[in-house]
Amino acid sequence: MNRIKQLREEFHLTQIQLAEKLNKTQQAISLYENGSNEPDLDGYIMLSKLFNCSIEYIAGKSNLRNPEEIKFANTGGINTEGLSEEEIKEIQRQVEFMRWKKKDTNDEDK
Repeated sequence: MNRIKQLREEFHLTQIQLAEKLNKTQQAISLYENGSNEPDLDGYIMLSKLFNCSIEYIAGKSNLRNPEEIKFANTGGINTEGLSEEEIKEIQRQVEFMRWKKKDTNDEDK
């Protein structure tokens, strides 16, 4: 199922209601949902804000709905709430080092 349609239905909106929120026509929403057309960047941004999820998720490029999930996944599942961007980057570097170290150890065992 198309993500725009899925999200619209989750939020209990009709195509007409979604169209009004995006300043589009019902026909434009229908075209988005059947894959004949895609929103422009502004449309994706509006959908992202409306549905509180990432543009990547709406476009079907990621299965993570929002940036918090992406940060969580990129830090090995460590809760980074309240940390600075630099602290989060350091955690990401440490996680990548541990993955590299584990891969290197596994390769030696073969």
